Amino acid sequence: MRLRGVIAGVAWRMLKNVVTTPSILLPSLLFPLLFFVAFAGGLSQVQNVPGFDYPNGYTAFQFVFVLLQAAAFGGVFTGFAIARDFEGGFGRRLMLASPNRLGIVLGYGVAAVFRWVITAMLLTVVALAFGMQVGGGPVDLVALYTLALIINVCGFLWSAGIAMRIRTMQAAPLMQMPVFLLLFLAPVYVPLSLLGGTLHAVARFNPVTYALGTGRGLLAGDATQVGLSFGLALVLVVVFSVWALRGLRSAEAAG
Repeated sequence: MRLRGVIAGVAWRMLKNVVTTPSILLPSLLFPLLFFVAFAGGLSQVQNVPGFDYPNGYTAFQFVFVLLQAAAFGGVFTGFAIARDFEGGFGRRLMLASPNRLGIVLGYGVAAVFRWVITAMLLTVVALAFGMQVGGGPVDLVALYTLALIINVCGFLWSAGIAMRIRTMQAAPLMQMPVFLLLFLAPVYVPLSLLGGTLHAVARFNPVTYALGTGRGLLAGDATQVGLSFGLALVLVVVFSVWALRGLRSAEAAG
């Protein structure tokens, strides 16, 4: 099979399974929606805390976090699918049938992107229905969703590297826990300036902190550290690309 054919075949199969299997589709949709409703609704009074100066309100503040969280976990959930395929034997058969095995990784990656797009569209509609204020222009919004897309790719490449090394669903905690910790060791509920103690010190060195700050600025139309945030995200894409490709080599060596 040619590279393009492998990519299309793997992506189509993955998307078909997601769309036609409620047990796979619903968690990826409901998980970010529940977080958004819980944070933006239940914690809305946080915006009255002295020093909380985000101009677009708490709904918009939390929307950016949930958007990036959904992007990261959308990639991780695709890693689950890779591990499930190898555990069931389909992954090995796919490797044998595909002389250009890079297409396998790219096919799963394309599926991860489309899967996240579905979630992002639904989340955006719900946020607007909640009365989210949007201060950024079209260029700002394109940049925001592009940043989330890059994070989706990072989450996918990270989890794919693990899935192809371990090749069983027992690897699921290892795929998701580091991502979960990175996300929640960032300024989730309040701006970085309002964090204190150890959490503030850790958040300062967390790349997710900069992505959140830039994303919230883009939504408000007053973005800062755009170059730094995109630069860190792209560096992670390069690093995790090497990680995923080495995972592919591990799967090839295992037969």
